[in-house]
Amino acid sequence: MSENKAGKYFILDTNILLHDPLAFLNFDEHNVIIPMVVLEELDKIKDRNKDVSREARVAIRSLEEALKEARPDEIIDGVKLSRMHGEHNAQGTLAIFPDYQLEQNESVLSLSENDHRIIQAALEIQKDKSPAEVVLVTKDINMRLKAKGAGMKYVEDYRTDQLIDDIRLLTKGFYKFEGDFWSQVGSVETHQEGRDAYHTMGRELLPQVFANEYIIDETSSFAARVDTYDKDSVTLMDLGVERLMSYDAWGVRPKNIYQAMALHALLDTHMDMVILTGPAGSGKTFLALSAALQMVVEQGIYEKIIVTRNTPEIAESIGYLPGTEEEKMAPWLSAITDSLEALHKHDESMESSLSYIMKKANIQFKSLNFMRGRSIQNAIVILDEAQNLTASQLKTLITRCGENTKLIVSGNLAQIDSYYLTAVTSGLTYIVERFKDYPGSATVNLNGVVRSSLAQFAEEHL
Repeated sequence: MSENKAGKYFILDTNILLHDPLAFLNFDEHNVIIPMVVLEELDKIKDRNKDVSREARVAIRSLEEALKEARPDEIIDGVKLSRMHGEHNAQGTLAIFPDYQLEQNESVLSLSENDHRIIQAALEIQKDKSPAEVVLVTKDINMRLKAKGAGMKYVEDYRTDQLIDDIRLLTKGFYKFEGDFWSQVGSVETHQEGRDAYHTMGRELLPQVFANEYIIDETSSFAARVDTYDKDSVTLMDLGVERLMSYDAWGVRPKNIYQAMALHALLDTHMDMVILTGPAGSGKTFLALSAALQMVVEQGIYEKIIVTRNTPEIAESIGYLPGTEEEKMAPWLSAITDSLEALHKHDESMESSLSYIMKKANIQFKSLNFMRGRSIQNAIVILDEAQNLTASQLKTLITRCGENTKLIVSGNLAQIDSYYLTAVTSGLTYIVERFKDYPGSATVNLNGVVRSSLAQFAEEHL
């Protein structure tokens, strides 16, 4: 392989390209090596209709684009990535390592397993490139441990789209003061705009403030939302605890201050995106649906409600279910139908009410796979179970939202089903951090389970 004295060598596992198909372009001046077995795994995955099959196809096409017109010996030595079109800063090389040439012996891991072939390929490259730094990059924790045990000096997770190191650092969308808020405020200027009061004070009280961040205190006597701020001052819109707790959407009122903040953000038409995080049973889906019905049916602000979600099984099994797309999606969107039933359980005829509301609100159940390529107008889009999506998958959906569209994203980072994601690498975590200072979005962590004492005990102790 050609020598690039200034750069390191990064060997990518298959799961890196499934997580981010263009990952090989994110290593700046360093060199990227893809073992042949990774291409074999991508080839098997691309046609299996799994949730990552699209990412496999995109990765294969992108690698082909980077290596086209290169001779076989150039592909093994390394092809300059600077020649690839598009917006990227890659200045190193991309090479394919022929791991099929590896020979089995007693001193190496069994080459019958693909993970072991990748590790052994990394060991061979480490030996060949010494003293240059060679790094194996994988999202598989067990593989990282195996590689270190086998002799790899450098093994890392892929962190290009990881904005925080610990999920405990993730913004909750609100800041809670200890004690009484006003007892800690010095100089303040207050002005009135209609029914709303705005308080301007020094930034020393809120040094880490974000756009649309909610402010509450332990005494439950103060609630506000950040309106504007600069390096010296911050202006808060006083919401009033009683006023906030009196918000109503489709007959639903908040059960705690966290739900009240969420409902306030959901009903605010200036918020293009609202992100709801929190444990199971905290009311994320219930509040999202009640607010959507309020704004579509009662207020007529939007024309329809589109509900979508993603699970690891959905792409594989949706084709085998009978019926229309909506009927096929129904088993995975039972949380929505459960919430609809709960909202109308006291009606004289619940089935008639549900049928009427489904038509009146124009509620559509859509598979995430069929959201690509669309331009959604005049709608509320509810994306449930977003913790199972990557940053690139969420970007695909967010960029579909057109004029007069509100996106509600909800998820529980403690219940990730994807093999390729963790709480800190989930796309939900990524957009919470990326959009926390965007003036058209708000995040609220629904801190507390309201479903039942059983659910709360399970969430806290299991």
